[in-house]
Amino acid sequence: MDAVRTMRKAFPDRTILADMKTVDTGAMEVEMAAKAGADVAIVLGSADDSTILDALRSAHKYGIRLMADLISAPGPVSRAVELEALGVDYLNVHVGIDQQMMGMDPVSILMEIAEKVNVQLAVAGGLDSESAAQAVKAGAEIVIVGGNITRSVNVTEAAQKIRQSVDAPESVEIRDRGSLDQEIREILMEVSTSNISDALHRKGAMKGIHQLVRGKIVGKAVTVQSFAGDWAKTVEAIDEAKEGDVIVIYNESKDIACWGGLATLSSLNKGIAGVVIEGAVRDIDEVEKLGLPIYTSNTVPNAGDPKGFGEMNAEITCGGQTVKPGDYIVGDESGVVVVPKERAYEIARRAKEVYKTEKRIFDEIRRGGTLSEILELKKWEKL
Repeated sequence: MDAVRTMRKAFPDRTILADMKTVDTGAMEVEMAAKAGADVAIVLGSADDSTILDALRSAHKYGIRLMADLISAPGPVSRAVELEALGVDYLNVHVGIDQQMMGMDPVSILMEIAEKVNVQLAVAGGLDSESAAQAVKAGAEIVIVGGNITRSVNVTEAAQKIRQSVDAPESVEIRDRGSLDQEIREILMEVSTSNISDALHRKGAMKGIHQLVRGKIVGKAVTVQSFAGDWAKTVEAIDEAKEGDVIVIYNESKDIACWGGLATLSSLNKGIAGVVIEGAVRDIDEVEKLGLPIYTSNTVPNAGDPKGFGEMNAEITCGGQTVKPGDYIVGDESGVVVVPKERAYEIARRAKEVYKTEKRIFDEIRRGGTLSEILELKKWEKL
């Protein structure tokens, strides 16, 4: 409650909200917030009705208002109707960070709830200037923004931009985000393989695979398993792949090339995004001039023969990582990572959060801080 007291002292004429997220002992926690100087206290919308009702009694007793937060509430639309009937003053349509990573959107839920209730609505959860404007149009009277301000390089500028979108939502141009695949690719192009590895909890990076021809790659995997010296399936995969795909090859030998200049030119004609090979590449002078991003574990001059052994679009192991057809492959100067297709949107979003955090830390270091100070390493060291 010291934070509430400090805010009340610093801003005596402002509305102070105590984000308690109370789930039990509603009356006691609301009393604490009220006596500390809060004007509004928050109780979880998923709390039992008995907790909500006792929190309301306490709020009315001490002259403050009660907001119910719908974060992680099962059936948020029906629960909103129930909470209005109980008498809460505000409903906060809130999607948590982990839910955002899975694709949940507070504005779409807000639109449904706004049609069902008449209580004042707040909205929170990953909002930026565009989604804040959408929220106001959908009926939100309170817009809560956190990370897109606090983790921006220029906090004041970010806050002003969102303030303007809230005040004049009709002036904000809403971008067409396209398909889910397009959104995933756009995010993965923006972040680094290092960001993605962090989002995967230090997993997903291929071992022993290095950039041969510079260039970032992002695309869905077309997988190839072939045998030493047999380059038939690796070349046939070019016909199998679609524009924007990445061919991922496991070849049994690092001493006989399964890829070269002709295959590279053929891939360029097809619009393939890049090639990843655990095996060998030859014709390096030609390959470098052609410019198709290629990642490989070795280079040699000699090739084998096209015998046709192996298979395409099966689960393979490349660089020590399991790769399934359709997994997202991302490569840059740091290496190659595999993003499982079933978690691609989540991992892309989490990598974007890592990216934004690192941008903030870079800015603090430029202002004179040291990395250990900013991360408070000594505080978290194990004793």
